[in-house]
Amino acid sequence: MMEERMGDCWSYTKDQFDNLEKHTQSGIEFVERYTKFVKERSEIEINYAKQIRNLSKKYQPKKNSREEEENKYTSCRAFLSTLNELNDYAGQHEVIAENLTSQIIAELSRYLTELKAERKSHFHDGRKAQQHIESSWKQLEASKRRFERDCKEADRAQQYFERMDADINVTKADVEKARQQAQMRHQMAADSKTEYSNFLTKFNQEQNEHYHTLIPNIFQKLQEMEERRIERVGMSMKTYAEVDREVLPIVGKCLDGMTKAAESIEPKTDSKQVVESYKSGFEPPGEVEFEDYGPGQSMKRTVSETSLSNSRGEAKERPSGGKSKGKLWPFIKNKNKLSLKLGSGPEDFSHLPPEQRRKKLQAKIDDFNKDIQKEMDQKDALTKMKGVYEKNPQMGDPASVDPRLVEIAMNIEKIQSEVQKFEGWLAEVEGRLPSKSDPPRRQSGLYETQNSNSTTVGNNCAQDRESSPDGSYTEEQSSETQVKVAIANTPEFDDEFDDGDEETLPTIGTCKAIYQFEGNTPLTGHNEGTISVTEGELLYVIEEDKGDGWTRVRRNEEEEGYVPTSYVEVFLEPNAKERL
Repeated sequence: MMEERMGDCWSYTKDQFDNLEKHTQSGIEFVERYTKFVKERSEIEINYAKQIRNLSKKYQPKKNSREEEENKYTSCRAFLSTLNELNDYAGQHEVIAENLTSQIIAELSRYLTELKAERKSHFHDGRKAQQHIESSWKQLEASKRRFERDCKEADRAQQYFERMDADINVTKADVEKARQQAQMRHQMAADSKTEYSNFLTKFNQEQNEHYHTLIPNIFQKLQEMEERRIERVGMSMKTYAEVDREVLPIVGKCLDGMTKAAESIEPKTDSKQVVESYKSGFEPPGEVEFEDYGPGQSMKRTVSETSLSNSRGEAKERPSGGKSKGKLWPFIKNKNKLSLKLGSGPEDFSHLPPEQRRKKLQAKIDDFNKDIQKEMDQKDALTKMKGVYEKNPQMGDPASVDPRLVEIAMNIEKIQSEVQKFEGWLAEVEGRLPSKSDPPRRQSGLYETQNSNSTTVGNNCAQDRESSPDGSYTEEQSSETQVKVAIANTPEFDDEFDDGDEETLPTIGTCKAIYQFEGNTPLTGHNEGTISVTEGELLYVIEEDKGDGWTRVRRNEEEEGYVPTSYVEVFLEPNAKERL
């Protein structure tokens, strides 16, 4: 019975260890699963922030583009502010991902390593204690069986001695020998009894310690370990929520910024900007005079019965006004895109309406003034440096600064000459702009033309009207003819229009700049038609060297020019020769 009870206890203890081992393993797997969940959430936040940043970058206005010019409108500035706030909003999602990684994922990963090591240690101690008590039990059983065997041997030796002692036929020596053998067996049984008693006492002590001290302590440690694990998971879940809560104030500020940007939109201000941007400065036409019909006289015909524009032949001065100025009527389509395209045309912007021309000239003068100020600052700095060198020759040679000062003085002189030239054009424009007190005049043509061309233009108009099938002359035909006449009498227009009409050359290869080359600049004016390159820059080849030592290259859609062939390393495409 005792053995059965002991077997049941050991089996029960082993089963408990197995159950606890399974439970703690499932607890570790739960922590690993939760860690994986937080890691995937962090990756989602990073990807979301990246997509938001890319979206914000995609809709940012491009430099030197129409979108950048539109930033003067409040609606466009509000949209730009929204994009900037959206970029900050994406940054908060990156903060969430970083905090999840550092405060939860990294901590739980480190804790999992410690948890697995602690769990392994506790179960190792439990198995060791179980093996020790089982070993003690086996020793007790062995001593018990040995005691039982020795007792039986002593009984048999005693019985044999008694038979020998009662037998009269046995010699005295044999009886003595049987007696000694019986005494020896009794002594061995006594020793086995003592050993069995000692093992039993020891086993009972170890068993008591095993079931009341060792195993309970191990179970207690496993319980505490499990409770710490559960508590750690709960703290991680709380941190998970706090990470989101910490960024809410900044996210709220981002949303407030978007709302404030939307509220800053002013439709009236934007419409005034449009008016200011496209205000032409042309005078409104005067009243149409009555023309009587008389014998032998023909009445003047207009350009078109459906057009409000005056006849192109009407280039003479009217009594009520000075020179005849060309103008564009609102809502009339003009096909001469070259002369009306903003940002292109002659240097003095004479292709633009007066008000737009004035703004362009003023902006150019402002840019020149800024350049002059930069040069002046450099001049002052170099002058101070020269003074320091003169006082302390050991710091440097004062004469080494003179070439740079001469260069800056020349630059300032060139820029000032440009300023004077543009100020002259600006004064001309401001002198021609009409005032509110000026009487209205009836004007003809598209742009201002010289008086010497008026008669020729009128004759051309008459010929065109006669050649028209229906006897009428359209506004578009008149506009094109007058622009051609104006261009023919304006030499500086030739290059601009030739460049505008020139077909874009295809790319026939690439090249890499071996040396730096200073091309055409607005200040120096030398190397006209060339383009500046820096060492190591990659460019597109659009025309190879024709034997004159120059190669034509392109940087982008708007920048192209010639560079010395010896300054670049050319890589032509295989089929470039066939295309050429």
